[in-house]
Amino acid sequence: MDSIQINAKPQTRYQDAHLEVDFSRGMAALDDQRIVLTRKEYQLLSLLVENAGEIVPREVLLSRVWGYGDQIRTRTLDVHIRRLRTKLGTYSRDYLETIFGIGYRFQPFHASRRYEPAMTAA
Repeated sequence: MDSIQINAKPQTRYQDAHLEVDFSRGMAALDDQRIVLTRKEYQLLSLLVENAGEIVPREVLLSRVWGYGDQIRTRTLDVHIRRLRTKLGTYSRDYLETIFGIGYRFQPFHASRRYEPAMTAA
């Protein structure tokens, strides 16, 4: 089930209006404030960000981040996702999407999703 393709041309940095992930320095920042992440949290976030918009199956995440085989059943992934969501704060709903029974997807931030100006009456 480890068929997800990692980008052929690795990114060195992801940045949007709120989140920055610097792959070459191994750090992440939210609204210009560095996020303190454990090694596994950073590996998980960077794998999801590198595959932005794609569903990354649980088995792939467990294999790539923890080295677990297909037959391992564990909640460690869910615990780490919960910790990432806490650290991403109010933006976590925008960035991390649970695909029930399959895995997770990182969605790049789009300002139009968070802010829609009110229509003015003519």
